[in-house]
Amino acid sequence: MRSCPTCAPCSEKGCSPCRPRLFLLIWRVGIQQHVTCVHTCPSGYFSMRGRDVNRCTKCRTPSCDNCFSKDFCMKCKEGSFLNHGTCSTTCPPGTRPQFSIRECQECELTSWSPWTLCSRNGETCGYKWGTETRARDARRWLSEQEARIDLETCQPLAQEERRCRLRKFCPSDRSERRASRRKEKKRRLRAPHKEA
Repeated sequence: MRSCPTCAPCSEKGCSPCRPRLFLLIWRVGIQQHVTCVHTCPSGYFSMRGRDVNRCTKCRTPSCDNCFSKDFCMKCKEGSFLNHGTCSTTCPPGTRPQFSIRECQECELTSWSPWTLCSRNGETCGYKWGTETRARDARRWLSEQEARIDLETCQPLAQEERRCRLRKFCPSDRSERRASRRKEKKRRLRAPHKEA
């Protein structure tokens, strides 16, 4: 039997239950299993207190450096970014990588632009319904490293479109119709007089 100062009983296989406030750490190298008791769990593991034994449990994601539970990461390894408890090599749309803390952060947006003119097929009249749009862009980052980031993840982040009411008849159409109605009315009024 080996002497194991941080463990309770020991055998040739290593430590079994740890003394109170210590965590049992089990890891493999090839087919060989290693066991020891530690004060804090190492990178890639999280501490789990139990009634009989406290354990260091391995994080499920290999790119996770520090996790809260098997599936919830709190810090990612180099080359990965943390986003809502998961690690990935890229940030999802609407977020941008923050290199200093290895996290994905929401893109900071400008204010909404004014609504465009209500139109349909490039026309602002002649239809019953059209659409109008407005947009906002990601703010530009100032540091050199942030300037090198592919801003496509933040551009154009938000664009809204809504249905709007158009004038069914264009002003030029109305004046033309009115003129043609007047001509038609005058022609009708003159037509009976010519017969008489």
